[in-house]
Amino acid sequence: MNAAASDVRLLAAPFDPARELAAFTAAYPEAGGVVSFLGQVRAGDGVEALELRHYEPLTLPAMRALAERVRARWDLDALLVIHRSGVMEPGEPIVLVAAAARHRREAFAAADFAMDHLKSESWFWKREKSAGAWRWIEPREQDFQDIARWE
Repeated sequence: MNAAASDVRLLAAPFDPARELAAFTAAYPEAGGVVSFLGQVRAGDGVEALELRHYEPLTLPAMRALAERVRARWDLDALLVIHRSGVMEPGEPIVLVAAAARHRREAFAAADFAMDHLKSESWFWKREKSAGAWRWIEPREQDFQDIARWE
């Protein structure tokens, strides 16, 4: 495993992705590339809210283990993974993944791998509110296809 730093957080409160990314980028000026992905609650289709529930004794350790797998696979300067839980409204950030590396390809691949695994090996239960009613959301076939490409 390389010596890349990891910052992995599971939050119950909102976060500012621009501030987080600016601080991450500033902390690793030697990185030639910083790639990030921001997932947010989708507006439209009548979505009023999204709720993510989790079992904290499993979720945070599993997120940290994923970060270790990413760092072992790619030559990174650093990796940032921030994930929300609780009830969120359209437009609110859910997840931010950023990878800093000397070269862009490493950063792109690391961020992509991390997101596919966060999405498909999810330690979260997700439900959506529309028309005043909540419904559970199951993984899609595309989620399984996305993770399979890394095998």
